[in-house]
Amino acid sequence: MALHQFSKRQKTSNQCWEDMKNEELLDQMKKKGLSQEIISFAEKMKFTGKDLRYVSPEILKKCEGPNLKLCHYLDIVKFRDNLGPSQLLPLKVYNDPVHGHIQMNPACQAIIDTPQFQRLRYLKQLGMVYFVFPGATNNRFEHSLGACHLAGKFVRILRNNQPNLGITDKDIVCVEIAGLCHDLGHGPFSHFFEQEFLEMREEFTKKAHELVSVKMFRHLVEVNKLMEQGGKLREFGLTEQDISFIEEQIEGKHYHEDGTWAREGRGKEKSFLYEIVSNKRNGIDVDKWDYFARDCHHLGIKNNFDYTRYMKFARVIDVENQMQICIRDKELGNLYNMFYTRYTLHKYAYQHRVKCAIEAMITHALLKANDHIKFPGLDRKQYKMSKCNEDMEAYTQLTDNVLFKILYSSKNNDEMKTAKQLIQRIFRRDIYVTVFESIPVEPKDLQNVQPHQIKIEIMKKAQHFQDERRVTITEDDIFVNIARLDFGMKEKDPVEMLNVYSKDNISGARRLAKDEVSKILGPIRFNEIVLRVYCCVSEPDKKILIQECAAAWFKESYSQEESI
Repeated sequence: MALHQFSKRQKTSNQCWEDMKNEELLDQMKKKGLSQEIISFAEKMKFTGKDLRYVSPEILKKCEGPNLKLCHYLDIVKFRDNLGPSQLLPLKVYNDPVHGHIQMNPACQAIIDTPQFQRLRYLKQLGMVYFVFPGATNNRFEHSLGACHLAGKFVRILRNNQPNLGITDKDIVCVEIAGLCHDLGHGPFSHFFEQEFLEMREEFTKKAHELVSVKMFRHLVEVNKLMEQGGKLREFGLTEQDISFIEEQIEGKHYHEDGTWAREGRGKEKSFLYEIVSNKRNGIDVDKWDYFARDCHHLGIKNNFDYTRYMKFARVIDVENQMQICIRDKELGNLYNMFYTRYTLHKYAYQHRVKCAIEAMITHALLKANDHIKFPGLDRKQYKMSKCNEDMEAYTQLTDNVLFKILYSSKNNDEMKTAKQLIQRIFRRDIYVTVFESIPVEPKDLQNVQPHQIKIEIMKKAQHFQDERRVTITEDDIFVNIARLDFGMKEKDPVEMLNVYSKDNISGARRLAKDEVSKILGPIRFNEIVLRVYCCVSEPDKKILIQECAAAWFKESYSQEESI
């Protein structure tokens, strides 16, 4: 129970915590579980309740004992939270449009105040969605702060509800740092940099952004000397094992295929801590909670999922010898809201056809400019965009600003001219035109069909009309996009993958039967695919021919009527 909570009880006896004498304060500190170092320090300094409002960092430096900074940060911050408006430590406060005023502990603030983290200010969370929704200006910097805040909030709720889990203050700070740093490895323009640009050529090295985030986090710690003697993270008591724990959370997967434990940062008894920031088991994590809420806020789309309610009803339960975060059975309706919010965001924003067209144009521009735009690495070696993830110093310079770096480059060879023309077309709103969009189809119908194969089929059909209409279609004239819409688990119902507990058995978890799930939501298809074909040029005759050939191919292949 927090000091501000028991102060309300004390008012009934005409006494609040500010009126406590030293002995009374010490007794309350013991009951609240504060460390012995802090209690001894308060006794030595003869603190009264009223004195706590005026304790400064300079006074705290006099506190003797091991892990001085750790005591300041881990123990006193917990006490500070209980005190509310007191100023035990100068914590940085951010006024967030989604979560309100959030505080950053000194360890997280040390990371935030680095060039590698500040880079996230220049990466839009939604990439090219901004060109469709003018309010989509949120960036990965603010999202990372929000994920850090929710991670700390969630793990504290778990500790308060289940003290037997053995969650330590150091566990909390490691989970918060993982939430803060989980997106360090993102490239420009959101996911399409890795999903489209890096996949367009076979010689490019593809690395998932989680792996690059781990690499960037390690680079951030090293170049800023955060774990060296006198380094901020080391002063707060973090060890190399804790750094490994943070990296493992960002990476996500923590069990081997045979079910054995695969991590060194924390033991299997704390495997649930790995499900807070990046949950590879069922996709329910604070990363999604923040970007759902934040994206909906900036896009003007309603978010019906209540993550605060989810956290309140979450419990850690041993499920087949694995400590997992489970949810109360009656909360499944709230969870369906989360998965449906994901579907809605993909359908109306993330997979918007105009946004996909602009991303295609930028991808083509980056491919043309790739060999001509370079970034210096640690050894001053020059790296092209597709290779920057091999050197984190070069990667730190790779942000959304690369668009203007290309546009205003003095290089004017043929490839750079093409890249500049594509970017100028975007700014003139002369974008690729959607000439065909299919009705939603079952993913299995297009399971083995790739965009380039569809492009070839359309070109084959176009050859029959080219001489007659005096129109020649090339590969550069066509772009094919496959938009995948689902609830996060492809064709599966994600709720069927969850373990739930009931009011009558809070320590036992079970999977829901299909008939139980259907009672909640009713029959539904959990994924679908929409095929789009774009014309990359402004010539009307080519647009018409590509449209007719795409529609004819789709109708023959799937015996369905097309729609635009």
